[in-house]
Amino acid sequence: MTDDRTARDMRQDGSPAGVFAVFLRLGLTSFGGPIAHLGYFRTEFVARRKWIDDRGYADLVALCQFLPGPASSQVGFALGLLRAGPLGALAAFLGFTLPSALALIAFGYGAHAMGGPLGAGVIAGLKVVAVAIVAQAVLGMARSLCPDRTRAAIAFGAVVVVTLLAGAAGQVAAIAAGALAGLILCRGPAEGGAARLVFPVTRGAGAACLALFTLLLVGLPLLTAALPAQGPAQGIALFDAFYRAGSLVFGGGHVVLPLLEAEMVRPGWVAPESFLAGYGAAQAVPGPLFTFAAYLGTVTGGLSGAAIALVAVFLPGFLLLVGAIPFWDALRARPGAQALMRGANAAVVGILGAALYDPVFTGAVTGPGAFALALGCFLLLALWKAPPWAVVVVAALGGVAAGA
Repeated sequence: MTDDRTARDMRQDGSPAGVFAVFLRLGLTSFGGPIAHLGYFRTEFVARRKWIDDRGYADLVALCQFLPGPASSQVGFALGLLRAGPLGALAAFLGFTLPSALALIAFGYGAHAMGGPLGAGVIAGLKVVAVAIVAQAVLGMARSLCPDRTRAAIAFGAVVVVTLLAGAAGQVAAIAAGALAGLILCRGPAEGGAARLVFPVTRGAGAACLALFTLLLVGLPLLTAALPAQGPAQGIALFDAFYRAGSLVFGGGHVVLPLLEAEMVRPGWVAPESFLAGYGAAQAVPGPLFTFAAYLGTVTGGLSGAAIALVAVFLPGFLLLVGAIPFWDALRARPGAQALMRGANAAVVGILGAALYDPVFTGAVTGPGAFALALGCFLLLALWKAPPWAVVVVAALGGVAAGA
């Protein structure tokens, strides 16, 4: 019965509408931030639906970690592109992003953030479920991507690098060091599996996306300075602020917050207390943290401001991703590039392992009750094969019970 249901799911989700439905469910249930999102994606698209294998998935994660922008949203965009072409990529983005964006737009119009003991318990439970999701992802990826001592050592080295060098710089350094180690230590015959990822993007289209990214990054500030401060120029200035934030952040998620604070609070677009209130609300919704931009756009310019902010903050990461994909796909089929990717993939496992401890575990497991709940959620996922959305519900109820 399970195999029949999985086969039916794979047939139905091959269209943009099917991709949208899958990602909409993830957008409604994927709590825990970008690292946890990668765990949800692996469970759904590698283990369950088999859109992609672990090697290809790790390749995508490594590429998106190298590029500026929201890494988990870029991975989802690439999966939609791989499955159903450009419309599939758009469907994946909309499905994964709309739930949290709409919730934060509502909050921007006056909805109150979740408060009181009940709300605190739900949020605590949602943090705990991220521990189980990430632990399952680390375990599964380690089995397939670190099968020997050399790659296990590279993964451990990545843990050391990101521990000593915090932030996005540490992640990029760990992947770069892992890739170099793989190039030296992990050489071998070319693997046929590396040619299975074929994206519907030509080199010409990729080059055009890279050129558009550069043109907007350089041209928007010049256009904003040249136009009068009133009228349409306000929308252009807002687009410029969010586009620049999305262009210059590595690692995604919380890393974008100081950039948004610099773009929105210091110039006086948003009051500091409103900025912090929106940030608090963003912690209580699923999906990408970049949708915090929807709240900031709403308090700045209503629904039109929210639309401008959302498009602007996500667009640069997607342009860079589409621009890099055709060249990345050609390089990764070569034996030397495959050795490099073996090391980079092992480093990705190490980065996920380090993140499992801090901030995922340390931020969620604050006592014996939270540890027991996290362990129970992990067993539900790993042994009982419960769907992630059901485990999210169990964790939320467990958090409420623990708080009571």
